[in-house]
Amino acid sequence: MMYWTLIVCLIIAAVVLVLAVVTTSKAYAYKHTVDPHPNEHGGEQQAGPKQPQ
Repeated sequence: MMYWTLIVCLIIAAVVLVLAVVTTSKAYAYKHTVDPHPNEHGGEQQAGPKQPQ
């Protein structure tokens, strides 16, 4: 009975380890994107909201 418990525990630990490795590798492979800076749109500046004077 003790060996069955040990085998089940090792299988569960192996599954958790595999899932952690797969999740981490997918996280590192994710392509992060950033919106371009407003001044890099070809020299054309966008006017912000007009402030009351």
